[in-house]
Amino acid sequence: MGLAGRRRTLGYSQEKLSQLLGVDRTTVGRWESGRIRPQPPQRRGLAAALEVSLQELDALLDPPRAAVQENAGHRSSEPPNSGDPDDMIRREFLRILTVSGALTVLATDEAEALVQGVRGGVPADFARMNSHLWQVYQLARAKGAVYPVVRDQLATLNKALADRRGSSRPLLSVAADLFQLAGEVAFDGNRYSEAAASYALAASVSKDAEAYDLWACALVRHAYVDMSEQRYRQAAQMLGAAERLAGRGDKNLSTRHWVASVQAEAYAGLGDLDACERAMDQADAVRELSADSVNGGWLRFDGARLAEERGSRYAQLGCLDLAEDALKGALEQTALSPGQSYRRRGAVLTDLAAIGAKRRDPERVVAYGNEAISLARASGSGYVVRRLRGLCDEFGPLRRDHRVAELGAEIAALSTP
Repeated sequence: MGLAGRRRTLGYSQEKLSQLLGVDRTTVGRWESGRIRPQPPQRRGLAAALEVSLQELDALLDPPRAAVQENAGHRSSEPPNSGDPDDMIRREFLRILTVSGALTVLATDEAEALVQGVRGGVPADFARMNSHLWQVYQLARAKGAVYPVVRDQLATLNKALADRRGSSRPLLSVAADLFQLAGEVAFDGNRYSEAAASYALAASVSKDAEAYDLWACALVRHAYVDMSEQRYRQAAQMLGAAERLAGRGDKNLSTRHWVASVQAEAYAGLGDLDACERAMDQADAVRELSADSVNGGWLRFDGARLAEERGSRYAQLGCLDLAEDALKGALEQTALSPGQSYRRRGAVLTDLAAIGAKRRDPERVVAYGNEAISLARASGSGYVVRRLRGLCDEFGPLRRDHRVAELGAEIAALSTP
């Protein structure tokens, strides 16, 4: 049975399946004909919708020999992958561009004077507006609602740069800040190419401004694009460059601690428990910074989320008891204030559901999973939806439980921005 056969068995038309996955109907047709294959983020949603594992999906994506021969006899003039953006190649190019830029500057004389481009001389009106936009983004349930304002601010800033007399470094720092925010909005909406492009631009502009902390943060955010596709080795390379940049930045900022926190996630993905724990310990040292340390806007790491991050890393590594203790503590923290992020709480709930799946506990999977689904619907967050679709990969034999199967169907039906 091929992909089309499985779709028909479940009673889906191409139109219905495309609506569930947020793609065009012709894309489903090209998948079924074997002309293109789903991108990694699409594979998880497709597997969940068809109620199969990723390994079973791979088998379905290989069309029967007879079908291949029939297609060869009726070959269309449409070239392979026509109309389907080659996002993987573009993201890889942008990733290489970002890393190579960092390594180039780090090879220069270490005695070179550092310039505080981030915090020195930025026009007050732009700086205040950026800070406000980050606050709005952090509190917004639907992150995409912030994008039009970010776009307008970039247009205004572009005009200011064109009219600038003298040093443009302060305004370049503001631009790099905004590009990172634009990337965050795109990443939350699962628009990976747009996010990668925004982060690459942020890194490039930060380099011109000689703003090392801002530059390092752009690389950290870019690394998340790789990790969203489980490309942990590439993410570790990106984060290594970010670590070296942060080492040249402002020691009063938490940049280097945030880099360590994200490195822990990459090490967990690579299965390296010792390196993961070392990185988490380095991240935990953020608590030693003075109370008046600058922390906000493009850099928002103060250690408040370390419990849930540690729990998530332990879950990745299969240390379930340690993971569950940390995540339950984090869940209590997110319930204390109504202002806490829906996205943050949804991620914790999804991790707890994944632990339930590893323990073959359907009640726990369904309880935590349904609460996370409610938050995903309330917030419109593509990030929570992406985490939930990753949860479906953990179901294993629990798929035969009708409650877990219903949960999987609910996740497959979630739409992303």
